[in-house]
Amino acid sequence: MESINFTDIFKSSILEKTSSFSIIDSLIGLAVAFIVGLFIYWVYKKTFSGVIYSHSFNISLIIMSMATALIIIGISSNVLLSLGMVGALSIVRFRTPIKDPMDLVYLFWAIIAGILCGAGFIPLVIIGSILIGLVLLFFVNKIKIENPYLLVIRYSNHNIENSLEHVLSSSTKKHSVKSKSIMPGNDFEVTYEVRVKETDMTFLTSISDIEGVKSAVMLSYDGNFTA
Repeated sequence: MESINFTDIFKSSILEKTSSFSIIDSLIGLAVAFIVGLFIYWVYKKTFSGVIYSHSFNISLIIMSMATALIIIGISSNVLLSLGMVGALSIVRFRTPIKDPMDLVYLFWAIIAGILCGAGFIPLVIIGSILIGLVLLFFVNKIKIENPYLLVIRYSNHNIENSLEHVLSSSTKKHSVKSKSIMPGNDFEVTYEVRVKETDMTFLTSISDIEGVKSAVMLSYDGNFTA
């Protein structure tokens, strides 16, 4: 039977785990995750094209990169801890809605960067992040995609529909009726999808001047409605 001495009683398992923990490697991983997070922050700010820019969301990308790297560093040397971490994270439910698909791209990018930094793949995360950033900067800022507009017209006399068609045919590249409805008070409302000529909106004045037109509203759609 083995004897237990005084040293065995006060032996700390935490100190044993700390002895196999590399502070320098951890600091390098967190530092690279911070730098890559700053790069993601800058790319997101340069390529944002939504309605309202969220600075707090952009800051969260930096923190997410560092936090993910911290988790990977912690579980990389302990299988039991990794299984426990997976179980703990599986019960987390994020209830913040993500409306823009591009926001999901940046979230996924930040998480992957943190994983690679925590695992020690520093060259891979640097090269990959630079390439992803260049692709985003090129496709979002350099390539302009012509988004259609929605034109909502409310009028009281259905006899003016020919006049509306004449104005739209002469002032827009393309237009088509998407919906038409009868409103209370015998008013009509029609929705057109139009593609304008070099953002020329002067035809709205011509439509508003038509007798019987009560309102004409132009909406652009790029994932969010803006008037």
